[in-house]
Amino acid sequence: MSTIFSMIVKGEIPSYKIAEDDRYYAFLDIHPLAKGHTLVIPKQETDYLFDLEDDLLAGMMVFSKKVARAIEKVVPCRRIGVAVLGLEVPHAHIHLIPINSEADISFSRPKLKLSEEEFRELAEKISKEVEL
Repeated sequence: MSTIFSMIVKGEIPSYKIAEDDRYYAFLDIHPLAKGHTLVIPKQETDYLFDLEDDLLAGMMVFSKKVARAIEKVVPCRRIGVAVLGLEVPHAHIHLIPINSEADISFSRPKLKLSEEEFRELAEKISKEVEL
């Protein structure tokens, strides 16, 4: 059985892609805590982040760093917060969230509502800044 994230990687479900290489895929979260909230996933379907092979996990962090740097160039913020919850979708993923305070990364906060055009424009701007 494929996860929703695997279906996104395969193009079966649309996404607002930020970056992709042979092992990883980054796309905007459609229920963001902040503009630019991005998910980074390994293309390999693995439920739990810490079940990933060491080189895949390390590479995912390096890939995430490149995506985070691109988000910082587009979305004004003090930092890019990193969160791993791992309960919502059975596919390892990292949240990259533009933050100005610790409260900005609280998942109990209401999610932003962005239009399809806002998502598309934001994804294009961030994608152009990614240096893979």
